[in-house]
Amino acid sequence: MASKEGAGVAAGGRGNVLRGALLMAAAAACYAILHGSVRYISSEIHPFEITFFRNLFGFIVLLPWFVIHGLRPLRTRRIGLHLLRASSNVVAMLMFFMALSMTPLAQVQALGFTAPLFTTVLAIFILGERVRLRRWTALIAGFIGALIIVRPGLQPIDTGSVLTIVSAAIWGFTLITIKVLSRTDSAVTITAYMVILMSPLSLLPALFYWTWPDPAMWVWLVVCGVSGTVAQLLMAQSFRVAEATVVLPFDFTKIVWGALIGYLAFGEVVDIWTWIGAAVIFSGITYITYRERKLAKPLK
Repeated sequence: MASKEGAGVAAGGRGNVLRGALLMAAAAACYAILHGSVRYISSEIHPFEITFFRNLFGFIVLLPWFVIHGLRPLRTRRIGLHLLRASSNVVAMLMFFMALSMTPLAQVQALGFTAPLFTTVLAIFILGERVRLRRWTALIAGFIGALIIVRPGLQPIDTGSVLTIVSAAIWGFTLITIKVLSRTDSAVTITAYMVILMSPLSLLPALFYWTWPDPAMWVWLVVCGVSGTVAQLLMAQSFRVAEATVVLPFDFTKIVWGALIGYLAFGEVVDIWTWIGAAVIFSGITYITYRERKLAKPLK
């Protein structure tokens, strides 16, 4: 009887891993669609305006969610911190979308993977978290991966790469803010304030570059909002059904999709250094995630 139960648990575990992996791969594909759409639209609409519409249509997609939860998620004593979280998120998105308008898709996606590395570094100084030798080694390896992609001194450093790295650093700070908020507020409350605040905050910079989209562009803007929101939901569900260390490697397929879209739509060819650097960065992230999960598990 025990062996049958054990087999059932094992089968269930394998099923969860498979579902989590498929969800993460689907999220990566949706993110690639978002990034490719931004790259395409940016030839006619400024990235700041695209950022606003991405948030606006993403908010509309989540309106049924507010119908279900009502106004209860808005109860908080940390409105200032929610505003800081939303503001930093908007700034990171503005920079990332600007980078997508001027730098190959796969390169931007690869450098964007450095965000968790910045989160780990910032956690040391802001939250006082302790990082031991093995995680320091993974951190250093990850940043070396970014240097492999950019190759300073061997080629000019393009503006898009700089914007992507700064965006990743700001997003790393955003993740720290979310971590602090999660001590007192639920995930529902954090998400509610994010979607409510990001649209008006991103409208302000968009107004300086405003042009009314033509009918075809409206379709692509809707695609941006829907694909970005669906990607977030799929990724969150992936982490719910399976361990992060198991499903996280499937996020790497984002670069594969980005390289494919970049080649077919824009004639971009990803060089070998971008692939090598991306692999090094992602290896560092995966190891850091593994160590954090292992250290977080209580002793039995």
